[in-house]
Amino acid sequence: MARDKTQTKAQGRAQEKAEFAEFVTARSAALHRAAYLIVGDRSLAQDLVQEALTKTYAAWPRLHDKGNAEAYTRKAITTTAISWFRRKGWSHERSTAEPPDRTTAGHDDQVAQSTWLWECLMALPVRQRAAIVLRYYEDLTEAQTAETMGCAVGTVKSQVSAGLDKLRRQLGDDADLLPLDTLTTGR
Repeated sequence: MARDKTQTKAQGRAQEKAEFAEFVTARSAALHRAAYLIVGDRSLAQDLVQEALTKTYAAWPRLHDKGNAEAYTRKAITTTAISWFRRKGWSHERSTAEPPDRTTAGHDDQVAQSTWLWECLMALPVRQRAAIVLRYYEDLTEAQTAETMGCAVGTVKSQVSAGLDKLRRQLGDDADLLPLDTLTTGR
């Protein structure tokens, strides 16, 4: 009888490992995109996703509804990123091996515009950037964003509002480059 319990536990662990592996395979690209938008650096986003997946794996047996695994991992990404930025005192500068290439005729304006918009987003404080990414890129509701960030819905509203205000100020006359008119904080 003790042997049957041991076999049953081993089978249960094997099944949990398989479920987790399936989850990672299915959702890691989306999780990496969200992490990249929050931190703005590929290698840091990879580290962040690995950290969040490690936390998710440790909690996997306690997750009663495996359908909530992505929300759990997204929350781990967001809270870990916020704590990293607090701890490291991150400055918004990124070093590169070479200076950026000069734009070429054709799509140079579009590339310059995309780069400028990206820099404006990266200039936002991490909590504002995370709130905007979760609300508008991940298309989460305010309640889901609040749960993911571990804060109140009102905090999400104020972070999104402040972030959008800063983006509008940074863009100035070019605020029509993004559909910020359609981005509201009421969903």
